[in-house]
Amino acid sequence: MKPTEKLWKSIEDIYKAIITHPFITKLSDGTLDLEAFKYYVIQDSIYLNGFARALSILSSKAYKAEWVNMFARHASTAIEVERALHESFISEWGLPRQHLDVGNASPVNLAYINHLLSTVSLQSFKVGLASVLPCYWIYLEVGKYLESRGSPNRYYQRWIDTYSSKEYEKVVREVLSVADEVFTHVDQFEEKEIYRVFRISSIYEYLFWDSAYRLEKWVFQV
Repeated sequence: MKPTEKLWKSIEDIYKAIITHPFITKLSDGTLDLEAFKYYVIQDSIYLNGFARALSILSSKAYKAEWVNMFARHASTAIEVERALHESFISEWGLPRQHLDVGNASPVNLAYINHLLSTVSLQSFKVGLASVLPCYWIYLEVGKYLESRGSPNRYYQRWIDTYSSKEYEKVVREVLSVADEVFTHVDQFEEKEIYRVFRISSIYEYLFWDSAYRLEKWVFQV
């Protein structure tokens, strides 16, 4: 079994909770409240800026030139697939651009971004890679899961089409290939940290959709 296959097995409970969450099931059947989806799109747009910063730091720590280039490219261009999707929604809805400022990050979003940035900054390349991997991978798996189910809502179908696309899958497979090579050679301490941060990031992926479904707000004004 490949290292990434073992990692995925370690979060099967989280993935099951994601695909059965009302945000995902209602997105598929078309009954998801559009306000929840708008909340999600705004927060994900904010998140992508933090994710790009994390990838840039990870790129600087990579110890193969092709990995340096890959993560730098992903930080600057690959996530444009997702950004273009969000921009299309934001433009159609006429949402104010100031909504996308990092100061408007939800509690879960801010915590997730900070988790990624602190991990890639303070931990090894291997552990940092494990922290960003769920964002790539879980979205692909959810997209593929929903591909055959579809959605009667044109906005939600566009979302499904993006994350089940061959273009997005190619990006994810690139990262998984690196992860399998890197995670094959780890010591006991690194392996424990890899599983820990991979699971934490996966939990944040669940919480991200959950917070959008609940239209999460700060308890106090920030």
